[in-house]
Amino acid sequence: MPAQSHAFTIFGLTLWGDKDKAPDVVDPVRYSIEFSAPGAGKALKKVLDASSLMLADKEKPVSGDLGVVVKAREDRERLVAALYEQSRYGGTVAITVGGTPLDALPPNPVFPRNAPVPVTITIDPGPEFTLGHVTLQGDAAGLDPAIYDLVTGKPAGSLVILRAGNRMVDDLKKASHPLAAVVDRQVVADHENNRVDLTLRIAAGPVAPLGPVRVTGSKKVDGGFIARYSRLKPGQAYNPEDLRKANDRLRKLGVFSSVTIKQAEKLDANGAMPLTIDVSEGKFRYFGVGATYSTIDGAGLQGYWGHRNLFGEAESLRLEGSVSGIGENGGATDFNYSAGIIFTKPGFLLPSGTLEASLKAATLNTDSYDADTITGKLGYSYELNDYDTLSAATALEFARIDDAFGQNDYLTFSLPLEYARDTRDDKMNPKEGYKATLSMAPSYEFLGSNVFSNFEGSVSGYYGLGMEDRVVLAARLAAGTLFGTGELSDIPATRRFFSGGGGSVRGYSYQGISPRNSNDEATGGLSYMTASFEARIGITDTIGLVPFLDVGTVSTGHVPDFSDIRAGAGLGLRYATPFGPVRLDVALPLNPYPGGDKYGIYVGIGQSF
Repeated sequence: MPAQSHAFTIFGLTLWGDKDKAPDVVDPVRYSIEFSAPGAGKALKKVLDASSLMLADKEKPVSGDLGVVVKAREDRERLVAALYEQSRYGGTVAITVGGTPLDALPPNPVFPRNAPVPVTITIDPGPEFTLGHVTLQGDAAGLDPAIYDLVTGKPAGSLVILRAGNRMVDDLKKASHPLAAVVDRQVVADHENNRVDLTLRIAAGPVAPLGPVRVTGSKKVDGGFIARYSRLKPGQAYNPEDLRKANDRLRKLGVFSSVTIKQAEKLDANGAMPLTIDVSEGKFRYFGVGATYSTIDGAGLQGYWGHRNLFGEAESLRLEGSVSGIGENGGATDFNYSAGIIFTKPGFLLPSGTLEASLKAATLNTDSYDADTITGKLGYSYELNDYDTLSAATALEFARIDDAFGQNDYLTFSLPLEYARDTRDDKMNPKEGYKATLSMAPSYEFLGSNVFSNFEGSVSGYYGLGMEDRVVLAARLAAGTLFGTGELSDIPATRRFFSGGGGSVRGYSYQGISPRNSNDEATGGLSYMTASFEARIGITDTIGLVPFLDVGTVSTGHVPDFSDIRAGAGLGLRYATPFGPVRLDVALPLNPYPGGDKYGIYVGIGQSF
């Protein structure tokens, strides 16, 4: 028997099948709906429309005649709740099904099947209610209601009232009261004066530290490691924020499909709050492929395989390889190849520390130089707090490079050091926050007996506009300088500064921006500065447009002299997916090199920065 064909949709386009085909419904019954709220303003009408499932699902059948009635009753509850949320405590929702009021229908109604069952929903929103007297009792008695948006004369929406109580409880829990709770909430509507009087009583309970931490659900991941990596220690002050951070920390290991941290219903005999970390392990092995494309630098293919729990403590091993430069400048040879193996051990020595070892080989052909490299690296990073990370490493690289100075071999030992601060709300698609890095890499090149060091810094910031951040302004600034004891040619081209490409100045080839010698050959520089500006504009929930401007300069001196500034501008398209935005950028170089490309098109995953 042939397999059933289903709809296939990608990037919002249905390639085959019927994406609107309804699932099988037993005894399907269709209905028509007449929805009106004559006394509602435009904003309230929009809220009510969005709250009605009958309106949203009007093209979908329900199961049986009773299904129409059940859906109508659920809709009435939703609409009444929506009115309360909008401070309309005197509103009414009248629904008829088949011409009969909802509450007058028999237990098992029967409707004619010769046409859709007519449903009418009529809403009288009534007047807007405001807050009257606000009384806080119990352990909330000393709190200021205004801090929690409980202000006499302001709209008395039900969500405002609920959130106020929850915020008071949260504040008490942050003060190490794990059993804090709302014990009484009285909301009295005065329909004569269109006012709501509120009484809230909150019990804080005793101050308590964290108690024993138990781990359940783990099979192949060591439970002791899970408890240690969570950084929840018995005896530390209770704070729900620490529990949330522990949950996020464990989730980011990638070995669990779910993580739940539960606190006990009561304190233990020592007056502490016991915790249970319940985990469900996911698949440890994974693989994937990816692709990028640029009209200037050609297409690229990447593949990887990995294991997320090699020895039982979330150690990861990743094998990866790529080929790029496919079709670059119309050519079919001189591809770029890379292959690598990376081992990572989280929680090494300290719960906040991560060990990483890697071995990578690459062949890189750019407009400025060709390089064959093999690099071994051993590094350690330490999280100072939620935002700040320090990292240090040792690296040894052999490079055979063909550039403006001829073909030369380099064997370089370096000590990369970096400090990073990251406050972004979303690493793949940030809408607020910033990321800043400072790095240096003292190095010694053995074959030429030269000492040199790179110093670099960068900062990128994001600012969302509007209620839903439909427009995000993004900017990035980066700069670097290089000091050494020898000549420019004594430093590997992989360590000199170049710019250009999809990650820096779009519209120019990768590493294509550089100082040049008398033969017009790129030499690389000792300093650089780049800046990028983007306006990420959401057109729909999934599609966005991004006008951008990139500027960069590379100089032969230790400080950029801005004698040769290159700029590119263009427009990008973004399509949101669960794994990050798909990016398509079209860029024009505003002052291209003689004989250089006139435009560049870049395709990839994730924002440009």
